[in-house]
Amino acid sequence: MPLRIASAGRLPVPVEYVDRRIYLIRGQKVMLDADLAELYRVPTKALNQAVRRNPERFPEDFMFQLTAEEENSLRSQSVTSKEGRGGRRYQPYAFTEHGVAMLSSVLSSERAVQMNILIIRAFVRMRQVLATHRDLARKIEQLQAAHKDHAAALAVLIHDVQNLERRITAPRRSKARIGFVPSR
Repeated sequence: MPLRIASAGRLPVPVEYVDRRIYLIRGQKVMLDADLAELYRVPTKALNQAVRRNPERFPEDFMFQLTAEEENSLRSQSVTSKEGRGGRRYQPYAFTEHGVAMLSSVLSSERAVQMNILIIRAFVRMRQVLATHRDLARKIEQLQAAHKDHAAALAVLIHDVQNLERRITAPRRSKARIGFVPSR
């Protein structure tokens, strides 16, 4: 369902489109420069040029460049390569949520503002989903711990019941009677 913004109207892409372009790299949720450029409808080169012109706005925790290994890993996970078109001369840049927010200050088009709102909402939604998953994982761990405790108690109980059962069902030895036994 497209989101509405009072001044901008409908957002031009579905929310799921943005969600699929958020990757987990180096333990951070990021978006790649080529994906952002596509969303903003600007060439990747122009986006990176705007970033290079404003280095003070993009510290390391806002943006970083991928290593060749990270790029190859990402390429194998999702088809991001455009090798038939000559490829890239440098490794892609990855922008964190804060870096994406800062992009709106260097790209001042109406489309950039609309897309930034959509992207930030996608990051927030993803954070909420992850928090829900953490809560569920914690509850499952608690249930597993309780299950282990109950299983140990049941094992002891079963062992005791089996011992009692053996005692009850074991044949009784007939004791020799004390006293005179007449012979026949």
